[in-house]
Amino acid sequence: MKAEAIPLGEQLIAQEADLDKEFANKTITPTSLAATTGAIGITHAALRQTHLKYHLSTVEVLTPAQVQRYGELRGYKSGTQHSHGRH
Repeated sequence: MKAEAIPLGEQLIAQEADLDKEFANKTITPTSLAATTGAIGITHAALRQTHLKYHLSTVEVLTPAQVQRYGELRGYKSGTQHSHGRH
């Protein structure tokens, strides 16, 4: 997961920094805002998908007892609930 997630996270941070620079430099336009936030959204979605893809694949190889413990360690009350809000 790290091999996929780290580059995406770094890309997301760089995109957000570029957006901040455009505002700080007063070079932002409606067109560049739309393009930049669109690109940020795509990167964010890819990062989230990567995280959840590995979460699903982990659960597939565990026994029911391990799934329950995995859920507990992730902070789910019953060990079987899957809340994918902000971690």
